[in-house]
Amino acid sequence: DAKLEERVRFIHESIGTPAIVEEYVEGRELYVSVIGNERLQVLPTWELDFSGLPEEARRIATERLKWSMSYQKKHGITTGAAKELPEPLVRKIGGLCKRVSRSLMLSGYGRIDLRLAGDGRVVVLEANPNPQLAYGEDFAEAAEKAIALMIRKSSEAGQLISEPEIL
Repeated sequence: DAKLEERVRFIHESIGTPAIVEEYVEGRELYVSVIGNERLQVLPTWELDFSGLPEEARRIATERLKWSMSYQKKHGITTGAAKELPEPLVRKIGGLCKRVSRSLMLSGYGRIDLRLAGDGRVVVLEANPNPQLAYGEDFAEAAEKAIALMIRKSSEAGQLISEPEIL
């Protein structure tokens, strides 16, 4: 506590701004894209894979980690569909992300960033009301995965849905 107080005092005195203090939560970093207004839909959960970072490094999605392709390549940082999430947890996360979106009155779309702690807690890190939508980014990749799942399920059910043309 004394170190924290010292650091906050340093921020106040040297920068002259308020300081935000957040607990570091060790765990998996998950991203959930939410679309809609009246009826919200969650897209498949995405995960930032930190496993290539050195053991002593904190698993935090810094600006460098997010945007430096050379840093990502060097440390094997990737994102993709979250693996090995039990279905009840996927539903719990989806419900939580919908509640966050409604509470913050996000409009049309957004992305909720979470940590899944080792003890099973799901912690909301932030809500992004304007996530990157470009092809190859997490939101677009999750949407593409949702479409592929929808096509597969409809095909298995014998319904006629063809794969939409991707522009």
